[in-house]
Amino acid sequence: MGTLKKILLAGLGTATFTYEKATDLVEEMVDKGEITVQQGKELNQELKNKFTEKADQTSQEFAELNTVKGLIEKFNLATKEDIDQLKTRIERLEEEEDTLS
Repeated sequence: MGTLKKILLAGLGTATFTYEKATDLVEEMVDKGEITVQQGKELNQELKNKFTEKADQTSQEFAELNTVKGLIEKFNLATKEDIDQLKTRIERLEEEEDTLS
């Protein structure tokens, strides 16, 4: 398993753990009467929506990074086309220098 995949899975695991702990905290607050059952349901729904949104975003980012093109774009790496353009420019500059000499 690649390092990038491990990092993303660890992040998702951390998010899941945080979601579970937050849900437990909301239930505890309801049990203690600090918030109403309705408020607890609303908080849990909001937590679920945020978690789902973040999980979807992470999945999409992973899918993008999982392609070579995605990695090149994400890390702003030079493409073969970029390198070929630089080679052509260097060759042209060397020719101009030879002509001036």
